[in-house]
Amino acid sequence: AHAVGCTSGTDALLLALMALDIKAEDEIITTPYSFFATASSIVRVGARPRFVDINPQDFNIDATLIERAITERTRAIMPVHLYGQCAAMDAIHEVARRHDLAVIEDAAQAIGAEDNGRRAGSMGAIGCFSFYPTKNLGGAGDGGMLVTNDDELAERLRSLRVHGETVKYHHKFVGINGRLDAIQAAVLRVKLPHLDRWTQQRQANAATYNELFTEAKLSNKITLPFARAGARHIFNQYVIRVPEKRDELREHLRANNIGTEVYYPVPLHQQKCFLTLGYKAGDFPEAERAARETLALPIYPELTFEQQQHVVQCVARFFK
Repeated sequence: AHAVGCTSGTDALLLALMALDIKAEDEIITTPYSFFATASSIVRVGARPRFVDINPQDFNIDATLIERAITERTRAIMPVHLYGQCAAMDAIHEVARRHDLAVIEDAAQAIGAEDNGRRAGSMGAIGCFSFYPTKNLGGAGDGGMLVTNDDELAERLRSLRVHGETVKYHHKFVGINGRLDAIQAAVLRVKLPHLDRWTQQRQANAATYNELFTEAKLSNKITLPFARAGARHIFNQYVIRVPEKRDELREHLRANNIGTEVYYPVPLHQQKCFLTLGYKAGDFPEAERAARETLALPIYPELTFEQQQHVVQCVARFFK
């Protein structure tokens, strides 16, 4: 196994595509419900993102819809393990094998997550991680990492992140300036031994929320996060669905000094810069519904029981 540090999760995705020689006119199947870099990295290498709608329960790409999106130009599938839970990788690999496609895991939010005992990032040709400060393992600034079991891909990745050098000032490829900063690496090395404990605290906080929201009898107003059987959810985010008055609830929580976030208010196929792809409103109804309904609540490891009670009480008061 190889781990190759790089500047960011965004550059990890870009380097993965470059290492697999993805180029103009190629198509990469991915989700329209993710952070911008998932699709922008594909466009940056001249390829086309081909979106597939999400599973409404876990917000990840719906593996049952992938096959019908494949064309003669499809080169890879890029599932995103959103919010800290892996996509359904067995079903994705089955389709990839049938059509001889590479799998690039966007595991930016999922370090330590598992799918049937396999770690996020270890299941595809290349796994991509982010060490942005909001991640479960975050640096003091930007950072990223690529992991692969393929010796040849690892060699290409190491070269591509230093302008395609193999020997100093001798360039085999056209790469990028994509090294992981030494200070970020030092910070991450100090924090890494604490990752499992922090993850367990996030999981405990998620369980507490589930219990408190259930006791508050709010199931007809909000939908709690869904964890798939066989999945280790690391809760990078604790995301509820609010079918009615999501934005008003968010404003109410802000007035009560509770921070929230909407990941993501505009699906990728509706972003202005991607309108040339030809998608329109209604093409991916589940992604569009998630954009209207989802709300992330505080879930960081240091969150206290009293703070969680305050969050749940404020939500309950809003719906009274």
